[in-house]
Amino acid sequence: MQKLTLFIYLNDPNRIDVGEKMGKHKRRYLQIGLNIAFYRKLNGLTQIELAEKAGISRTFLSNIEAPNMETSVSLETLFDIADVLRVSPDKLMEFRD
Repeated sequence: MQKLTLFIYLNDPNRIDVGEKMGKHKRRYLQIGLNIAFYRKLNGLTQIELAEKAGISRTFLSNIEAPNMETSVSLETLFDIADVLRVSPDKLMEFRD
């Protein structure tokens, strides 16, 4: 298992640095997971509640949101999560440099 170092800067919450060794899209998967967690909390939902409403397991949702996991998400699942969170899917795919 590859170890990932994550740095979130308190003075600039939009800046996220991950360790040198990462998969081709690891940074994007990480950002999608962070975006989902943000909108889930904004909607006052627990992981269990969001998972049930989106038709996925809580474990899978936890893996998506975990900053140390490279978990891919199908478009179907991303759309289902976006529907539950009442946001457009592009909001979940906003990437920061």
